[in-house]
Amino acid sequence: MALKALYVTSTTAEAEALRKATVFDASSGNFHAGNVEISLLLGNVGAVSTVWSLMNYLAVNGKPDIAINGGIAGSFRPDIPPGSVVMPVTDCFADCGIEDGNEFFTLFEAGLAMPGAFPFENGLLKAPENIISKAGNLIRSVNAITVNAATGSESTRDRLFRKYSPDIETMEGAGFFYVCKMEQLPFIAIRAVSNMVEKRDRSKWNIPLALDNLSVKLELLLKQLNTL
Repeated sequence: MALKALYVTSTTAEAEALRKATVFDASSGNFHAGNVEISLLLGNVGAVSTVWSLMNYLAVNGKPDIAINGGIAGSFRPDIPPGSVVMPVTDCFADCGIEDGNEFFTLFEAGLAMPGAFPFENGLLKAPENIISKAGNLIRSVNAITVNAATGSESTRDRLFRKYSPDIETMEGAGFFYVCKMEQLPFIAIRAVSNMVEKRDRSKWNIPLALDNLSVKLELLLKQLNTL
């Protein structure tokens, strides 16, 4: 029996990584990689859209055996340059909280949520250890943050880095983590760096390289998926 996977991504451009890494079956509308049958879900950009799309999919179709979140990301680290492919193992809603003058406090720091209340652990959303441990030989593990506004200034970058010391940022990851943990759905995330997190300068971005490298790593991950 085929292992059923759900690939969640934001845009049609990011979905190309799945198309390159698999064989499309027109009769079923799904993708195949060996014994893995993959459904594609375009969740659109942002955590809110991702959460709604994923919850709606699960309500209509039921749970797959595993969910995979794929796409591009921005990097905070010089040793994770554009083209790098990484595996987020922790994530958080980095701009969800309150401002008090020039200070920012997370919901946990403000006493509005408990940092250890499920699905959080010390205020973080963590990927399943049994899955990431087996994929760690394929892809570098990183700590991610999720933001509603993609960072495009040095001041915001510095503030986020001081607060969270992240490796990458995305606009969807924590929403995906949150739903999967609440629904007790096995999951893994894989992201390719398209740009550094800095003052916005698209001339330095390399989305084609990121997506090409994402498809290569995704193909390797799918081959190993039956052992996860």
